Amino acid sequence: MLLERIYDDDLAQASYFVGCQAKGEAVVIDARRDIGEYLDLAQRHGMRIVAVTETHIHADYLSGTRELGAATGAEVYVSGEGGEDWQYGFDATRLYDGDAITIGNITVRASHTPGHTPEHLSFLITDGAFSDDPGYLLSGDFVFAGDLGRPDLLDEAAGGVDTRFEGARQLFASLRDRFLTLPDHVQVYPAHGAGSACGKALGALPSTTVGYERLNAWWGPYLRDNDEQGFIDELLSGQPDAHAYFGRMKRQNREGPAVLGPLPELAELANAEIARSLDAGEMIFADTRSHADVHEGTVAGALNIPGPGKAATYGGWAYDPERESRPLVLLARDQEMAHAVRDHLLRVGIDTVAGYTTSLDDLPIVKPSVISPAELEGFDAALVLDVRNKTEHAAGHIPGSEQLSAGRVLWNLDTLPAEGTIVTYCQSGVRNSVAASALRREGYDVVELDGSYAGWTAWNAARQDRDEPVSAGA
Repeated sequence: MLLERIYDDDLAQASYFVGCQAKGEAVVIDARRDIGEYLDLAQRHGMRIVAVTETHIHADYLSGTRELGAATGAEVYVSGEGGEDWQYGFDATRLYDGDAITIGNITVRASHTPGHTPEHLSFLITDGAFSDDPGYLLSGDFVFAGDLGRPDLLDEAAGGVDTRFEGARQLFASLRDRFLTLPDHVQVYPAHGAGSACGKALGALPSTTVGYERLNAWWGPYLRDNDEQGFIDELLSGQPDAHAYFGRMKRQNREGPAVLGPLPELAELANAEIARSLDAGEMIFADTRSHADVHEGTVAGALNIPGPGKAATYGGWAYDPERESRPLVLLARDQEMAHAVRDHLLRVGIDTVAGYTTSLDDLPIVKPSVISPAELEGFDAALVLDVRNKTEHAAGHIPGSEQLSAGRVLWNLDTLPAEGTIVTYCQSGVRNSVAASALRREGYDVVELDGSYAGWTAWNAARQDRDEPVSAGA
């Protein structure tokens, strides 16, 4: 048996390629939308992808299940569990608890493990050439290394009302009745790692075991004591902010993401052409450089989407294709980088990239407004906005600031002052630059705090060392 983990550091998301060498066939689980890596794996190992499936209706990225099925002719399978409200809206073979996909000697058996979502499936893998019993669990967003999939995302990002409590109860039952009934040696491969917003304390390890989690995970004592309420209280406390684009991902993944097919190469556009299109309001410029470079000068009205490594994350914060139809033109050092950025954007459903340029020559340039921590003292700001997560804000913030995470800013404009200057900050400046660029495109007067919270705390500590009085902030 071949089991390959394909990991996306941008979204902290894992998909899996499971193949039978004897038969030359494979199944892919939780594919992302840029499918080249799966096709390359199949070619490298001399296999055909004959089945594609996923653990649940994802919220954090746009599924590549339909895309890979269309490209390979593979049978597409999705969960049929969860009740009427959680049925997929596209044609695919439904999997129910106990159903199996068989490839040669390999059995991929569905296990209904609700909690994170009502329809969630985990997949038990049996390598029949080696054993009659399952040795691997692809746990999706059910069990992570050191944590569990959060049950509150349906409330936070998909319009649910108090679904978190029933989800938490379902997670407790899924652990008790499914996960903890497995032998300790079963290896667990989750769909996310550290950095994902799908849990609050995900480990960075690529895999774990049933026995290790049973003994060491935070939830273990609650299960041993059959303390459901204690489990629910601990699970629901301290969850990070859910990015607002998660709601769109849920809707699109349920109904079925558009199948794009082979994509054309991106063309390098002449800057004179870009300038005309920007002036006519036909394109949006995406500056993929670091915030430090952007502060030295960028195109007027540009979005800052640092890339390619985190372009999916930041693109999902700064650009909403449900309210914006104009295509992006990318600033990239070459075509290879432009293609990499486009691939990342596809993972969050941003499909309209018109081309790229490698320079800012002959384009309308502005310098984003920046303020130092010292200048913030006494500055007449309509709002000092902390765009970090609520847990970061709770741990320490600039006095008088209000919190709205960068991944939610664009969707909560009605909570911001319509007039006056907004001073924004994050921890070090990266998230701040992304959010500030999105707000400027919406017409807000935004000034970024130089060095962000890290810079302010260093300045404030130095001031305290000089025994200067501490102000309440702007």
